[in-house]
Amino acid sequence: MTTEAFLMLIAFLMASSGVLLVYTMVGARRTRLDERLEGLNERAGVAVTAGTLGGLPGDPGASGPRPAPPNQFTQTTLPKLGTALMPTDEGEKSQLRTRLTHAGFYGRQAMAIFLGTKLLLIIVPAAIGLFLGVTGVLPTTEAFLGGACLGIGGMIGPSFWLDGRKAKRQTSFRRSLPDALDLLVICLEGGLSLPGSLKRVGTELRTAHPVLALELNIVQREIQLGSSPGEALQKMGIRTDLEEIRSLASVITQSERYGASLVKSLRVHAETLRLKRQQRAEEMAQKAAVKILLPTLLFIFPAIFVVILGPAVFQILEQLAQVVGP
Repeated sequence: MTTEAFLMLIAFLMASSGVLLVYTMVGARRTRLDERLEGLNERAGVAVTAGTLGGLPGDPGASGPRPAPPNQFTQTTLPKLGTALMPTDEGEKSQLRTRLTHAGFYGRQAMAIFLGTKLLLIIVPAAIGLFLGVTGVLPTTEAFLGGACLGIGGMIGPSFWLDGRKAKRQTSFRRSLPDALDLLVICLEGGLSLPGSLKRVGTELRTAHPVLALELNIVQREIQLGSSPGEALQKMGIRTDLEEIRSLASVITQSERYGASLVKSLRVHAETLRLKRQQRAEEMAQKAAVKILLPTLLFIFPAIFVVILGPAVFQILEQLAQVVGP
């Protein structure tokens, strides 16, 4: 790097730091309305989590650490950036909001924060590549191509990440739901009501299965607001996009409607889910032999061929050299 390029880099970093400092000082101002709202939330014992991407807060009365309040950058900057990519079609908005809900993001500004993060991942790599190319740190063509490739990755990467988070979340529900139903049956047999049993199960599973415990906490709040257990679980099935939870809601709704034994219905449903979980594990074990075939062909067999056929190839070359002569 030449001296001129190094001085330009130092000047750029100093200017960027100054702009960021001014923006932080100006953006960190709090209005009286923000202070009053935060005071009301603290008096109610609820942590300030509005506008976060993470989801609904936990039970205010529950033990354990509360989620940290979001920083100013997440509260203001990302939602403003997200408005640039906000879809105008209501169908696209609804589809994206549904995908975020399935992934566990229930915040009001979840869509704006997601789109703002996506915009940053598109612009920042391209800007870095442009800067490195202009200052001569890297060749101009390589810097532009690298920045463009990283920008394209930032454009499509968040969607794949969102789908992966949804799949991981559904896998967690499938693994933990049979255990939760077993505990629910034990609580019902012990004399607790269904809402009380759901609350107790959510408390007991907080350590082993925190994702399911949070959803059961939301179900308990909806029951307290007037929904029936079947309706609350049906909404949970919509939030998680999981057939097992929708079928559980149907079982509870039919038991309430026709007066059937809820304990027997839940026990049979738990056995069915446990059988499905076992079959899914066996299916994954059967797929492992097929999935390992490609890495074996690409990486293991060539090394074996080199070890086995390498000496033979050298001997053949020596024999051919003797036949052909000098």
